[in-house]
Amino acid sequence: MSKGLFITGTDTDIGKTYVTALIVKTLRKSGYDAGYYKAAISGAPTVAASDAGFVNKFADINEPENMILSYLYQHAVSPHLAAQMEGNPVELPVVEKAWKRVTEKFPYVVMEGSGGIACPIRRDEKAKIDLTDIIRMLKLPVLVIADAGLGTINHVVTTIEYTRARGIPVKGVILNNWEGGVMEEDNIKMIEEMSGVPVIAKVKRGDEILTCDPKVLADCFDEA
Repeated sequence: MSKGLFITGTDTDIGKTYVTALIVKTLRKSGYDAGYYKAAISGAPTVAASDAGFVNKFADINEPENMILSYLYQHAVSPHLAAQMEGNPVELPVVEKAWKRVTEKFPYVVMEGSGGIACPIRRDEKAKIDLTDIIRMLKLPVLVIADAGLGTINHVVTTIEYTRARGIPVKGVILNNWEGGVMEEDNIKMIEEMSGVPVIAKVKRGDEILTCDPKVLADCFDEA
């Protein structure tokens, strides 16, 4: 049976896609047959030029575009607004079917979210869908990606609390843009103390692989 893990960020543009690509690449190089999927992307002209295309290439997955992404929007706004502007709103059965297809092929599947955890995916007269609705539908645990610097304690802890309040387990935190020093080391201490969630990896700019035990990553996955 396949195992899945959902990747969210504390904000837009904190390097979630880059770290997601590192996660998949690290697992694959360590003998874990890992795949990737994202339900919706906005602000990209093509799949190849999108977040999903980057992960597909960087992690050397090389899957067909329809295996890694279900909805592509041109406007660089939240998916719910992009769908209102362009049509083709997210349908949960489409996402569920796509997820099933990917998990039938790969024993480990990383699903990347859109923006932060409190991201509206669809808002119209027919449906109201948030990112957490998709996570709960697929019964996935969450891994949080955050910037290592100033402000991250609040961003990580509030993201974890919002996620847990919706009955979704949080398995770990990865800090991006790691430079080290007293403050960033203390950020780890405070995040773990205040949330009870471990920081499992630190990512420096330009890293090509995660410097953490791949088994720690694999243990974050739950049966999909």
